[in-house]
Amino acid sequence: MTRMSPSEAFVETLVAHGVTDVFGIVGSAYMDALDIFPAAGIRFWSVAHEQNAAHMADGYSRASGRHGVCIAQNGPGITNFVTAIAAAYWAHSPVVAITPETGSMTIGLGGFQETEQLPIFSKITRYQAHVNRPERIAELTHRAFHLALLERGPTQVNIPRDYFYGEFDYTIPKPLVVRRAAGSPESLDEAAALLARARFPVILAGGGVIMSDGQREAVALAEHLEAPVVCSYLHNDAFPASHRLACGPLGYQGSKAAMRILAQADVVLVLGSRLGPFGTLPQYGIDYWPKEAKVIQVDADHRVLGLVKGVDVAVHGDAKGAAREILARLEQANVAIAARANAAERLAEVDRQKRAWAEELEGMSTASGSPIAPRRALRELARALPKGSMVTTDIGNVCSVANSYLAFDEAPSFFAAMSFGNCGYAFPTAMGAKVARPDRPAVAYVGDGAWGMSLNEVLTCVRESIAVVAVVFNNGQWGAEKKNQIDYYADRFLGTNLNNPSFAAVARAMGADGVTVDHPDQVGDALRAALASGRPTVLELMLTQELGEPFRRDALKKPKRLLPKYAAYTVV
Repeated sequence: MTRMSPSEAFVETLVAHGVTDVFGIVGSAYMDALDIFPAAGIRFWSVAHEQNAAHMADGYSRASGRHGVCIAQNGPGITNFVTAIAAAYWAHSPVVAITPETGSMTIGLGGFQETEQLPIFSKITRYQAHVNRPERIAELTHRAFHLALLERGPTQVNIPRDYFYGEFDYTIPKPLVVRRAAGSPESLDEAAALLARARFPVILAGGGVIMSDGQREAVALAEHLEAPVVCSYLHNDAFPASHRLACGPLGYQGSKAAMRILAQADVVLVLGSRLGPFGTLPQYGIDYWPKEAKVIQVDADHRVLGLVKGVDVAVHGDAKGAAREILARLEQANVAIAARANAAERLAEVDRQKRAWAEELEGMSTASGSPIAPRRALRELARALPKGSMVTTDIGNVCSVANSYLAFDEAPSFFAAMSFGNCGYAFPTAMGAKVARPDRPAVAYVGDGAWGMSLNEVLTCVRESIAVVAVVFNNGQWGAEKKNQIDYYADRFLGTNLNNPSFAAVARAMGADGVTVDHPDQVGDALRAALASGRPTVLELMLTQELGEPFRRDALKKPKRLLPKYAAYTVV
């Protein structure tokens, strides 16, 4: 044990867990610890808004596979974390939120910047630690870091601000190395036996493949079975897109080829996915989930096994390890693979569906003229992205249509807002990813409505030299909601029209580069130049107001008005 202050014990615990970067806004509540960050080799990244600090921590953790850490002033600084921590929760990101609190002797007195900081995070964290004695600051901080990685999600360390001071004897805990199991031998045996009998096996690769670094194992298993592979919603990087067995992503604005291939499966191996509702609902009028197929679900979280879709075999295990162990069972000399008998026919069907979808997508993406049609812009951007790019997408109509166009051969490369679907996600997440991986290009796709929530971080990029390119789709509208008003409310546009400034000019005023593009032939060159500059850049694309299909047609109903004064108003 060593005599030190709680601030020193806290910082030493961060160092023990390999923390080199922390995101936040300076505050007196933790300034004693902040003061020694530089001496400990920890860089503090000062942001414009605390929500974006937590999004940066999310992007950092997803790009690096390490913890992302955020910290802020007690009270309002901490409540600003909430949206981003919820997004990290649904993305399974190991973010550690450090939440300094009102002093221990004044809690409950209604003092300055006081609120209860544990209840508001209780449903969006995997673990919460409240430091109830300064002597426990290292122990409980260590616990939060350990569980964030082990349980793949955000954790919280709540520390009364006076507990950073004093002198105590501490032992700094060493990080625990916990290796995930592949699953029980019995469940893996059942999974292998079912796959061996399959005539049309399909692998659904999800986020668990990315988090476990299991792409190689997924490829090997798919090749052994000659099984086509579809990616779960917004995990387009779970399987190499250029591979002959890759069919593309499912879900909203995904690949029709992937959906039509999955619909033909007699056995589906779900590798590291919870099968969220938004990624399995019908799209393009295709009800693609194969209701008669046998389903094998592999997931490290036992709570999601069989939760959304019924399963025949549940494997509680790591996606990478399970794929490896299932393949080992199938490679045994006495195991006959039924799917090989009709492999040529199945692969021909895969090629046919992929070609048909590629031709259809190309046909939707050829519009010329100024301003730029959204799909044409997305096609040109996708073609110009260099190998190894990291792309983040916000929620919104144009950004969501990008699911049709974004394809990756390595992981992690694609960071979307996932099922929490909050606006203002993409830009700070790209910033965090760039901090974690400065060697890789980082591009954020952002709608003009959502850009209003995060453009303040251009200041951070300039000050901290973070070379992210923000592609802002300027079409003067909240497109996703406007589409609902078109389809259900007789074009009564309330709150969905925007009157924007020149976002490129605003970026230049902040000290970044700003470029406005209004013709499709300029899009690719503009993106390549922005990435080559090594400068924070806002690439403002002037788009038409064309909109893609709404997110969910089952989410709204035609309006019905019962009061006479509203009856004549509603004409649908």
